[in-house]
Amino acid sequence: MTVTSSAPPSGGAAPESAPVTARTSTVATVLVIAVPLAAALAVLGMVLTGAFGSDQQLVSAGDLVTYGLPVARAVHDTMAAVTIGLLIVAAFALPARKQDHGAVSSVQHRATRWAAATGSVWFLAAVVGIVLTGANTLGVPLTSPVFARNFLLFAFQVEIGQALVVSAAAVLLATVVATFATRVTTLAVATVLALFALLPLALSGHAAGSLEHANAVNSLAVHLVGVCVWAGGLVAVLLLRTRTKGATGRVVSRYSTLAGWSFGAVAFSGIVNASLRLTGPLDLVTTPYGWLITTKAVILVLLGLAGVVQRRRLVPALLRSPLDRRAFTRFALAEIVFMAVAIGVSVAVSRSQPPIPQTPETGDDTRSGLIGYPYPPTQTLHTYFTEWHWDWVWAALAVTGAVWYLLAVRKLRKRGDSWPVGRTIAWLVGCALFIWTTSGGPAVYGMIHFSSHMVQHMLLMMFVPLPLVLGGPVLLALRTLPVRNDGSRGAREWLMLFVHSRYMQFMAKPAVAGVVFAGSLVVFYFTPAFEYAMQSHEWHVVMVVHFVLSGYLFFWVFVGVDPGPARPQYPILIIALLATLAFHAFFGVAVMTSESVFAVDWFHALGQTNDAALLADQHTGGGIAWGAGELPMVFVALLVVRNWVRSDTRDAKRLDRKADRDGDADLRAYNERLAAMHDRD
Repeated sequence: MTVTSSAPPSGGAAPESAPVTARTSTVATVLVIAVPLAAALAVLGMVLTGAFGSDQQLVSAGDLVTYGLPVARAVHDTMAAVTIGLLIVAAFALPARKQDHGAVSSVQHRATRWAAATGSVWFLAAVVGIVLTGANTLGVPLTSPVFARNFLLFAFQVEIGQALVVSAAAVLLATVVATFATRVTTLAVATVLALFALLPLALSGHAAGSLEHANAVNSLAVHLVGVCVWAGGLVAVLLLRTRTKGATGRVVSRYSTLAGWSFGAVAFSGIVNASLRLTGPLDLVTTPYGWLITTKAVILVLLGLAGVVQRRRLVPALLRSPLDRRAFTRFALAEIVFMAVAIGVSVAVSRSQPPIPQTPETGDDTRSGLIGYPYPPTQTLHTYFTEWHWDWVWAALAVTGAVWYLLAVRKLRKRGDSWPVGRTIAWLVGCALFIWTTSGGPAVYGMIHFSSHMVQHMLLMMFVPLPLVLGGPVLLALRTLPVRNDGSRGAREWLMLFVHSRYMQFMAKPAVAGVVFAGSLVVFYFTPAFEYAMQSHEWHVVMVVHFVLSGYLFFWVFVGVDPGPARPQYPILIIALLATLAFHAFFGVAVMTSESVFAVDWFHALGQTNDAALLADQHTGGGIAWGAGELPMVFVALLVVRNWVRSDTRDAKRLDRKADRDGDADLRAYNERLAAMHDRD
């Protein structure tokens, strides 16, 4: 018997393993030096802008705090990006398990465990950042008894400290969930928690004190999310490249889509942030702070061009030859180096003083500092429709939604499918109303007068969601988004899973949707929540999101065309609608007859000290709440009745067709049963 050895000839293994080992070593080296590179550039940038100088630090907390804080922030930001990148790539891009698609596959399991490890470092860096920021804010060294006595006060009662603590808690929770995740849905929960951990960070740095507080905070939040998904996703794809095997091309292609959206978010938010901190284009070349912004902009453009090359050349090549990853690896390593530089520069920017002072205006403009934008002229019908203060993130969200909708409809038309024009018009109307509600007169005067605020509230809750619901965006998305055939979950699969989830089955009950819709009115206005929303930007954002979503849920249950859990019978819908309408009217009457001023401290701070006038304006707002709810509710009731009639007509036609096919067998069987009963009698 002859035995043929499958082992390579002597010395034959080296030529193949050596390049692989060399490439692995190169990747590890670049990734390891990325963190100290970012930290070093952060310190260098702060030296360049004079952030360590006495003119920018009134009281020194010691060299450990001064130089340790930017280093800790660089480690924090880098680990945040890597953790989020690993989680989001695992949830949206990596191949699924072949037998059980809901369970994490081996490569998803590896990504999740790595994310848990980097998340632990992220959490430790966050804790160190809280301690150092506390010492820096108090202006004392870590060894000072003053720091020991006041640290908890800083962490739990000062806004910046609270934001950092909430972020660290979210990081810890995301890390714990990722550690024990065995299902893809749990992995998605960890991803959402990790992304949420970035949002409180927008309250720190310059954004927390600027006059344009809302735009500064919102754009910074978008910037943080975009950078972490973009840079972290690339690191994740690079780390997992040898484990994805034949699916490498698909994974990189899916990441490329995420990177494209992230690039747009980073570019948009960067422009908004720069416009709030620079006096003009000359600052980009005449000030150290502008030099840092210019460096970031140049790197962004270079990375954008690299993304185009990756999308047009490297991705098709990987799809053809998934195991030939050399060109992609070299390209990705170069991008990571540039991203590390950008992260270091970003840390330096966040710790440096920009040309425009980022502190609230005082003196004659004290009220402007409270509301976060120049105090508007006296409200009239003309100024209500002509005064604008752009909330750029809300406006960009609405414009993006409108453009996506039009492109999706065009995609349907190109393949020969129809889409009702009325739905398109309804969606565009909803987007336009949302822009005006969040940037026009309702937003400008909603912070100043209760009645104007109630107009904004009713628009957000009723007049914006209703046309959006009638536009059927979920149905359009399900018909146009690409379908995954390998068991993994893309945008379409996650959307389908969500609309048919147990959570939506519970929320889609008319009673639940009605309670959320109408009950939140009472909770918001008859608790301190209203005053929180006026005084705090983050609570104001929660208010906008909640009322738009609660309105969307309510109207979707009654007249929505989007797929989801089965709706109840039409008589139940009519009863639930009438009950909600009655409760809404009761709320309006309660506000009209209220005897105390809501958020009285807020209005007094704005110089409105006539409580009788404030109460009269509040009663006007109650009348607006009562009257504004009538028109959309009546319209919805008519739509429900129309759908009921159409449903009965469809049922009648279906029964007629069935009778034609079987010779009215049901009627004959019914008559035969009656005859049999008669014979027995």
